[in-house]
Parts: sequence; structure tokens; C-alpha cells
Amino acid sequence: MSILIKTVRIKGFRGLENIEVDLEQVTVLTGMNNSGKTSFLKAIQIALGNSQFITNDDLYISNNHSLNKIIVDICIKPIYKNGEIHDKFSESWESLFTENKIRINYEDKAIVPLRTIITYDETKATYKSKRYILNNWPDFKNENQEHWYEIENDGDDVFFNYDEMPFFYINAQRDILEDIKLKNSHLGKIISKIKYTNEDIKIIEQQIEELNKQAVEGSPILSKLISTLNELNSTMDSSKGEGVELALFTKKVRDFSKGLSINYGDQGDSFPMEYHGMGTRSWSSLLTLKAFINLLNENAESKSASFFPILAIEEPESHLHPNAQKKLYSQINSIEGQKIISTHSPYIVASCELYQLRNFYKNDNSVGCGAINTKELNDEEIRKIERQVINTRGELFFSKVIVLSEGETEEQALPIFAKEHFNRNPIELGINFVGVGGHGTYLPFLRVAENLKIPLFIFSDAEKDTKNSVIKQFKDSGYSKKEDEVIIFLTEGNNFEKELLNDGFAEEMKKAITKVEIPKCSNTKHEQAKQKEIANYDNQRILEKIKGNKTKFAPILAETIIESQKKLPAKIIDLFEKIETTLRRNDTNE
Repeated sequence: MSILIKTVRIKGFRGLENIEVDLEQVTVLTGMNNSGKTSFLKAIQIALGNSQFITNDDLYISNNHSLNKIIVDICIKPIYKNGEIHDKFSESWESLFTENKIRINYEDKAIVPLRTIITYDETKATYKSKRYILNNWPDFKNENQEHWYEIENDGDDVFFNYDEMPFFYINAQRDILEDIKLKNSHLGKIISKIKYTNEDIKIIEQQIEELNKQAVEGSPILSKLISTLNELNSTMDSSKGEGVELALFTKKVRDFSKGLSINYGDQGDSFPMEYHGMGTRSWSSLLTLKAFINLLNENAESKSASFFPILAIEEPESHLHPNAQKKLYSQINSIEGQKIISTHSPYIVASCELYQLRNFYKNDNSVGCGAINTKELNDEEIRKIERQVINTRGELFFSKVIVLSEGETEEQALPIFAKEHFNRNPIELGINFVGVGGHGTYLPFLRVAENLKIPLFIFSDAEKDTKNSVIKQFKDSGYSKKEDEVIIFLTEGNNFEKELLNDGFAEEMKKAITKVEIPKCSNTKHEQAKQKEIANYDNQRILEKIKGNKTKFAPILAETIIESQKKLPAKIIDLFEKIETTLRRNDTNE
């Protein structure tokens, strides 16, 4: 049996006005930049003992008001090895927490509900923290519309700082070269724990002395240098000493850490870490933490003591290529304890389990967190989300807006139209255009967007079967918004190409066909004949020609319409205006 920080609630810290997040043994945090992921990790750091970094800038401030204190609640629960919640703590954890810290919740299960409050001490001009064991763990918001922090609930002021629950915060700027320099780094702590017997020390130091002697005597340059330096004997009283020594290797075991260097290489070549890039150095820093935790865990097991580390890791993917990111994630996953990882990597997202994902988002001047409730999905539904969304479209988790469409033309043309409309690359704005590969495959995307609270739009054909299919999937997803707020259907009965014809872009479509067909012509006469042929195409022939190679025509068609300087198609403008409203709301929140 073990334990788990199952729920974290935060009030008034940085951009987190009021938020609740449920955690797993491994939790992966996604979301746009400045959505609150780092603030969340820092809040856990406050709750588990370190509030020394708090400044005025850490208090929540909005346009309307500011808060004068920070509240962080964490709920610790007992778990089985498989992660399922247990009814009560093991004897070792029970003796550590003691009866005065353990509560029984409404489900008749044991919990430890810890509250940390940070306030400003005007006398000392510093921030002070107090910890309480709550009388109970209330609902986030009860039937009287009272939030958790508004309910009279503080228990006794307690000391809560256990070596058995160490907290490790690893930021994105980690570097093994810095770890080597610092005694209080994880590497420094490992080195400080090196122990030898007196007999071993004597043998090692004798070997080092002999090695130094051989190195000097074997080099004419070093021998001459030592001979010259020994002239100091004529000016200094060295009758009781041995004069000058050259120590190319550390003489004393106690000084091993001072000369520590780490080399890494392959194919027979090995180079110091200074010669390696930030990817290798960052990765090495994380692995030294793994080694340190393994060491602590072994010590705890040898004493049959409780041990549960909590790791908060920012951007483990920093400076690493995709395959290395996946490998590092598996290494982090194998570390003892609870891991909370913030990431911008679709490869990290694809490596974790669906239930482990938490997406931070901004909405209505507040930060929220979405999660996919896999308990409401069957195995096939989970498989579709993982295969169609997670494994192939991981970038969606870092979007401000997702736009889904059925066909190849829309997927390639809409980004070009968006760049013209917004006068910026849509990627810069956080807009992701996704072709789902058929009108029957929207549901997994809808479920992900709804659960993780990522704004989504569907730009759909309006042929009868397509329309019915899209509406059914929208309803099945349980999406919280109205159909007309999310789905932009083309004119009844139209697909994308027919819509362009109806909007008066027949000539532009012919020009696009010309741009594709003319390079295939063998001579000028052939070229002139082809141009005349295309000029006489009727609407049916235009549609047939484009249908034959939509991938090639789509970007050319979009560029040709833009070159015409005509107003963009009406339905596309409708889509972009909805996106604009969403982006404006998000930007205001930031």
C-alpha cells in the first residue's frame, strides 16, 4: 500500500483564482503558455513546505480585485499498488500521520486534508504560512453555492513536513553542469553520501599517490617543472616537509567531489559534459534525480520505513528530439512516487495514458482544468480517441481553437484563408485546422475538446447524410454548447467546392485548374488549346476536375481566390468571426 495526493485546490495564487485538480500517480499537464501549469506546480510546492519564494507578485490580481492571501488545500488518500483508492492507511502511514491528522470522509474512507494559508506579516515585512488539518473535505461548491474556501473548516494548526514525503521541483532550465557545482543539488547529495571504510580509504589514497608519482616521473615536462618549483626550498623553510608536489589526481577521498566530471559518448569516443548540448545535459540532470530517489527508496526499504516522493517536473522534453522525449518519459514514469509533469510535447502526451491528462485553460477571467473521464467511455471509444486524436494529433492539446473539417480541400485551404483574414499565420494565433478524414469520425475529437475545455468548431458539408451524421455525433458527445455555436454548415446540399461555385468563384476555380494543367502541356500550341478548353468548362466539369485531385488543387484554389481580391466566401467569414470572438475572449483573460 502507498499514498497519493489525490486532489489539489488553490485560491489566490498568481493567475489561479479558484481551481481544483484531481491527480493520478502520473499526471501530465497540458495547455497553452501562461495557462497556469507552472503556477499549479509551485502551489503544490507551497503546500509541501517551501513558501520562501513568495512575493507580492504571487498574489492573485484581476482587473476588478486582488486577494490578500493564498490558500492551498491538498487531500492525501491511501491507495493500493494499482492506484485504486483504499479505505484506510497502512499501519506505517497511519503511525506517521497519527490519528489527529486522519479524517473519515463521506464515503467512509480515510483521508488527510491539509490546508496551507499564506498571509503577509506587516511587522516582519515577510510572508508567513500556517498549516491546518481540516475538519473535513467539503465539496468544491455546495448546494448553497458556497465554495470550499468559504466554509468554516479550519482545524488545528499543525506541523507538517515529513522526510517520508519529500517534494522535488525540477524546472525547465536544469543542467548537469550546474548540478556538479552545487553541493545541494541531487547529484551533490548523492556524492555526499559516498562512504568508504578506513581500510578502503587507505588503499585508494595509496593508489592515487602512486598514480600521481608515475604521471610526473613519466613526463619530462612535468619532471622539469617539479625540479624547478623545488627551488622554493632555498627561500622557504621546508626542512620538515617534502617540498613541492604535483597532484594531477585528487589526493584525498574526501575531495573526490571537487574534481568530479561526467563524460559521455558512444562508438568508443567519450567527451566531457561541457562538450555536449543542452539536451544531453538536461536529460542527465533528470537521471541524477532518479538515481537520488532510488537511493532514498533503497534506504527506506532497508529500514522498512514509509517513503513517497512527489516530483513536479517542468518540460522534460526540453532540448530533446521526439524519440528521446518518449524514452525520458518512460524513465520518469518508472521513478518511485507521484509524478506531475507539465509539457508542451505532443510526444509526451502520446506516451501517457488518457486518464492521466489534465488540460489547463483560460475562460471568463479564470483558469480551469479539464480531464477526460475514461470511466464514462468503453474500451473502443477510448481506443478511437487514442488512435485518432492522441497518437496523431497531439498538437491539439496546445491549441487556443480547433477547427475540424471533413475533406482535404478544407484542411489545406482554410489555413490560407485564415492567414488572409487575420493577417497572421493561424499557428501563431493558436488555431489548428484538422481534417478528420470523413464525416463519421468527429466524435473522438468532440469528446476530447469538450472534456479538456478546448474551444472547437466544425466546418461541415451540408449534404443530407453528412449533416445527419455530424449532428448525431455532436449530440452523442454531450457537448456543452449549442449546435449552432459550434457547427458551421455550408448551404443545404453543398460540399466545399459547390459552395465556392454558388458564391461566384467559378472563374477563380478555372484559373486554379489552369495553373495545375498548363505545366503539363508539351508546347505552346498544346497550352493554348488547354486554356481554351478550361475556359469553356461548365460547373459540372469544374467539380469533376477538382474532385480528381483535391490535395493538389486546394492550396492553389485558395491562393487564386485571395488574388482575386474578392470578399472571402460567406460561410468561411462566419467561421472566422466565431473564432475571432473566442480568441478575443481568451486574450482578454490573459
